[in-house]
Amino acid sequence: MELYELLSGTAVGIRAQDGVVLASERRVAYGFYLLSKSGRKIFKINDRVGIAAAGVLADMQTIARIVRADMNLYYLRTRRAPAVRSVAKLLSILLFEHRLIPYICEVVVGGVDDEGPHIYVLDPAGSLIEDDYTALGTGAKIAIGILESEYRKDMTVKEARELAVKAIRQAVSRDPVSGDGCDILIITKEGAKEETVQF
Repeated sequence: MELYELLSGTAVGIRAQDGVVLASERRVAYGFYLLSKSGRKIFKINDRVGIAAAGVLADMQTIARIVRADMNLYYLRTRRAPAVRSVAKLLSILLFEHRLIPYICEVVVGGVDDEGPHIYVLDPAGSLIEDDYTALGTGAKIAIGILESEYRKDMTVKEARELAVKAIRQAVSRDPVSGDGCDILIITKEGAKEETVQF
């Protein structure tokens, strides 16, 4: 099985004027074998940062636990919330350290800090790129078309949420290893809010 086939599922991240939106579908598959219809691929790191991923669910859960623990330690030592770039950089280092036997997942880190909202994209080798929006996984080719055509820099979080759901919905309709609804994490200066949309 090719590495690309293991990066199953679809996740998107969108930066809005007042926050970020992370969204992912819920199907867990290995190749074309369906394992679960309720897998969570979005992880809240703290009230200001979250990650969404596509790939092997166990690897996603592992890196989310490691990053959450390290960021909690950072807060206990400094009494300051980490910058979004700090979380993304830590994850980049973790992925790069394991590049020979990699964590099989693509990750988007999104959050809001003192400098505003940020979206960072990481591949399994730890490459780190900041962008306005992104789509990951096997459904990315479909989702990115929706994001490319409808994204605006002046979007509100509400508009970004609707666009994320639309992108995931279109990817689910055409990607056999994506499906079973959509988990959403919305992060603003007021905090993080999670929800699930069924379709």
